[in-house]
Amino acid sequence: MSVFKKIVEKYNGFSLISRIFVGIIIGVILALTVPGASWIAIFGKLFVGALKAIAPVLVAVLVTSALCQGSAKLDKRFGLVIFLYLITTLIAAFVAVIASFAFPQTMVLAESVAEQSPPGGLGEVLSNLLMNIIVNPINAISNANYMGILFWSVVFGMAIKRIAADTTKQMLQDFSDAVSQGVKWIINLAPFGICGLVFDSVSGNGVNIFLDYGKIVALLVGCMLTVSLIINPIIVAFFLRCNPYPLIWRCIKESGFTAFFTRSSAANIPVNMELCEKLGLDKDVYSVSIPLGATINMDGAAITITIMTLAAANTMGVNVDIPTAFIMSVLAAVAACGASGVAGGSLLLIPMACSLFGISNDVAMQVVGVGFIIGVIQDSVETALNSSGDVLFAATAEYYEWRKSGRELPDFINKKKRK
Repeated sequence: MSVFKKIVEKYNGFSLISRIFVGIIIGVILALTVPGASWIAIFGKLFVGALKAIAPVLVAVLVTSALCQGSAKLDKRFGLVIFLYLITTLIAAFVAVIASFAFPQTMVLAESVAEQSPPGGLGEVLSNLLMNIIVNPINAISNANYMGILFWSVVFGMAIKRIAADTTKQMLQDFSDAVSQGVKWIINLAPFGICGLVFDSVSGNGVNIFLDYGKIVALLVGCMLTVSLIINPIIVAFFLRCNPYPLIWRCIKESGFTAFFTRSSAANIPVNMELCEKLGLDKDVYSVSIPLGATINMDGAAITITIMTLAAANTMGVNVDIPTAFIMSVLAAVAACGASGVAGGSLLLIPMACSLFGISNDVAMQVVGVGFIIGVIQDSVETALNSSGDVLFAATAEYYEWRKSGRELPDFINKKKRK
């Protein structure tokens, strides 16, 4: 047993980032040398499966526990966080429109796509969203319906706050901490899971399939990087009146990097909560805004829907004018905020956007198929953008109040005062 403990201590002695890099390298080497060893891919499937299983429970207990605590203070900071989540999702869609007109894309459509049931229009999206909100809470958790989870968590959290004893509230807090710890243990094993995922991708697809869609992947990633490294810093600088990049880089390093590999904003919540604590934020606010951001802060999804839809229009020879494209981008931003409540996620919202331009459902579903093919890259960058943004805007809202009250910003941001 002492040998095992030493191995675990050695393993934990290295940073998670360095361990993930090692996992990536080993996965690539194994895929190139022993591509037939399919059992290696099991590690990736187990890792992703564990994250998918625990994430809905995590969101439910975090939000319920946070709201039932008597010290909850959802003041102007919380309102500003929600505003930043929503406005940046809309701006991200506008960026995607501009980029699509500057660098118009077409695509080689997939030959076959599995039968799907995409929404038929904005009315159906909103109807699905509302129906998903009031679904049975047990079904919401089992089906990872995050809009339903959030709704019932808010209801139960406020009800428990009103009528339950302090011991009940403490029990919920302990349960929340236990679930968060479980997710941290799963993420601590990420190098093994990522090794399996990389092996499965490289041995199964190779690199040629990504070269076929390289231009559209580059446009998607370019837009997401533009939002992350240009648009978001401008917004942060506007509110904080300081160099935004120390905060930007820290959020990307400690939140975006792990989200890139876990590919789940919900599963990355404990990482974000821990980062918020390191940043000195108010737990009463971020314990609610971070789980909420995992559902409604969807810059990457808005970019994906917009670019893929306009690429489909170009492929089919549909002439789209700029005003119509911007109207479509507003639709994409609204739909993206409810993407987690629609079966299939953001990709299945592409046919709805395509319908604005008269593109048939058969063609639109082939575009969805392309989305699944490039999802290994697109979804990872999208999740990194969304998850790091959750912390970034929570910190921006908090530090904005600090600045207004004359309180100094943290040393890592306000470097001049550290000298």
